[in-house]
Amino acid sequence: MPEPTAIDFLIVGAGFAGLVAAERLSRAGFRCVVVDRRGHIAGNAYDAIDDAGVLVHPYGPHYFRTNSPRIVDYLSQFTGWHPVDYRVKSFTRGRYWSFPINLATFEQLIGREATSAEFEAWLAEHREPVETPANSEEVIVSQVGRELYELFFEGYTIKQWNRHPRDLDASVCGRLPIRTDRDDRYLKESFQALPAEGYTRMFERMIAASPGLEVELGTDFREAGGRWQWRHLVFTGPIDEYYGRRFGALPYRTLRFEHESFTADELAARRGISGKDGHWQPEMQVNYPDPEVPFTRIVEIKHATGQDIDASTIVREYPKDWTPDDEPYYPVPAPDAAAAYARYAELAATEENVSFIGRLGTYRYYNMDQVTAMALKEAEKLTARYASEL
Repeated sequence: MPEPTAIDFLIVGAGFAGLVAAERLSRAGFRCVVVDRRGHIAGNAYDAIDDAGVLVHPYGPHYFRTNSPRIVDYLSQFTGWHPVDYRVKSFTRGRYWSFPINLATFEQLIGREATSAEFEAWLAEHREPVETPANSEEVIVSQVGRELYELFFEGYTIKQWNRHPRDLDASVCGRLPIRTDRDDRYLKESFQALPAEGYTRMFERMIAASPGLEVELGTDFREAGGRWQWRHLVFTGPIDEYYGRRFGALPYRTLRFEHESFTADELAARRGISGKDGHWQPEMQVNYPDPEVPFTRIVEIKHATGQDIDASTIVREYPKDWTPDDEPYYPVPAPDAAAAYARYAELAATEENVSFIGRLGTYRYYNMDQVTAMALKEAEKLTARYASEL
C-alpha cells in the first residue's frame, strides 16, 4: 500500500463552509484536499437542470441574502447575480394568504381594506404581553396574538420540527418579519439575489480559481486517512459523527422531497389558480400550516431564478425525524439539543489541529452568508497560524 500523500489541510465537505475555506487556504499557498461523500459539489446548495429542463434546488430552496457587502464582494469573484425579492404565500382555510404577516394579511382576515393604524391598534389589542419571550410560541403571540399565531405558525412549526413551538428556541419563528405596511417580501436583508448561473456554477468557478486544490467526490472521511496525511483538518460534517456519537446521536430533522414537473399546456390549465403564466402556483414558495396536510411547503424555484422555459417543476417537502440513513438537514433549535451538543463542543475545544465549522460542525442553524463569513474567518486564522510553515 502506498504511503499517504502529505498535504496541509484536509477539508471534509464540499459545500459553502468547506469550499470557501478551501479557496482561501489554497490561494494562500497551502495544499488542500476537499472530500465529500456525495457525488457532487455545493452541498445542499447544489442546483442542476432536471429532466424537464428546469433549474431546480434538489435539497430545498436556497434563498441567498445578506447585509454584508464583504460577503457579496467575496462571492462576486465567482458569480454574477440575479436580483430577487423572495415572495411567499401561506395556504390555509382553503385560500392563499399574504405572508409573512403584513397589512394585506390583516385585510384578508377582517374581509375589508384597512390602514396601518387600524392594524397596529388590532395588534395592540390582541398581543399577549411577554417581557422576554423564551420560546417560539411566546415570541409570536407577543407580536401578533394567538389567532394569527395559530393560523400561520403553530401547525407549520409542529410539522417542521415535530415539536411544539413552546419547546423551540424563540429564534425559530422570531426570524420572520411582522409588518404593518404592505411590504410582503419574505426576507428583510438589503441584498437578495441568486447566483446568475446557479450555485453549482459558482462553486465550479471557486474551485477553478484555487491553485492546487484537489476535490475528491464520493469519498467518505473515514477513507481519507489511508490516502492523505494532513497537518490540520477542517470538518464541516456532523460533529457527533466525527466523535463516533460517543454521547449518542444529536437530534436532527431531515426532509423527503417530492418533485413534479409540468408542461406548458398543464401550466396553462392552472392559470386561474396560479394567477401567473408559466407557473404552477402564485409565488416561489407556498406554506401549508394545516396539520392534515402532510407536507410543509411547495417550492417552485422558477419564480426566483427567472428561467425562461415553458415547463416548471414544483418540490413538496415532507419533514421527518432523522435516522443514520438520512441527510441531517437541520440541527434542532431547542434547549435539550443544545445541552446534548455542549458535550461534543467540550471535546472540540480540546482539538489543536481540527476546526469545526458550518451548520453541522457547530450544530447551529446558519444562513449561507453566515457560513461564508465563518469559513472566511477560520481560513484567516489558519493562514496566520501556519503561514511560517509554507
